[in-house]
Amino acid sequence: MAEEIAPLSTLPYPQIHENSPFVVLSDWDGTITTFDSNDFLTDTIGFGKAKRRQGNLDILAGEDTFRDGFRKMLRSIVENGHTFDECKKLLVDRFKEFYTWCRANGIPVIIVSSGMEPLIRAVLSKLLGGEAANDIDIIANDVVVQQDGTWEIQFRHPSSGFGHDKSQSILPYRRLPHPPTLFFFGDGVSDISAAKHADLLFVKAKADGENDLAAYCKREGIKHTLFSDFSNALPVVQSVVNGSKLIAEILQSNPN
Repeated sequence: MAEEIAPLSTLPYPQIHENSPFVVLSDWDGTITTFDSNDFLTDTIGFGKAKRRQGNLDILAGEDTFRDGFRKMLRSIVENGHTFDECKKLLVDRFKEFYTWCRANGIPVIIVSSGMEPLIRAVLSKLLGGEAANDIDIIANDVVVQQDGTWEIQFRHPSSGFGHDKSQSILPYRRLPHPPTLFFFGDGVSDISAAKHADLLFVKAKADGENDLAAYCKREGIKHTLFSDFSNALPVVQSVVNGSKLIAEILQSNPN
């Protein structure tokens, strides 16, 4: 079977970590952060939660693409008169300890997001400090801000229905002569394309019931383990890195 042609990227990729035995890739909004900033902004100053949730369900059902649904969400914020600078306030989960341990142990952490890089860098600089925030690889979309204050997302893969096909951040590692063990963290519909390519997939459990990635993985038979935040994911990653547990054991103890 011929390999699918990768969508053309309008934005550059960071260098591949070819010599790392372990690599962590993580979604940003709703996975590292306490809540999804794009969802929060849409619910509060965009077209509202009910319309956003229906949009996500349409994506899960294959009736819309993530790219087009996400664009509608963000446009509803702009159309209500809100500038990009207003969108730079959000809370961050227990990620700092996880990132600090990975960095001390030479494990690359790459943020793979369907959000916009300037928002992510702004929050990371406060969370991790300027140097660490600049060092961490971010593979995301970008933003174009007009002189009149209006703004629009710049998709990494505009030809793809995902807008940003996250599988393209994982697959180059799969093609290496000696591929690393890949951990991927996600929570929602934007992570669907990447879900099946990780060695160990962490899916965030959410109290509000918006467990779209978990629902997708269950439907498609994709093995994964649930986590509530990075404080309980860290011991699991450590157990794989130090060899005390096999990924198969972890997945078997977390049947989905």
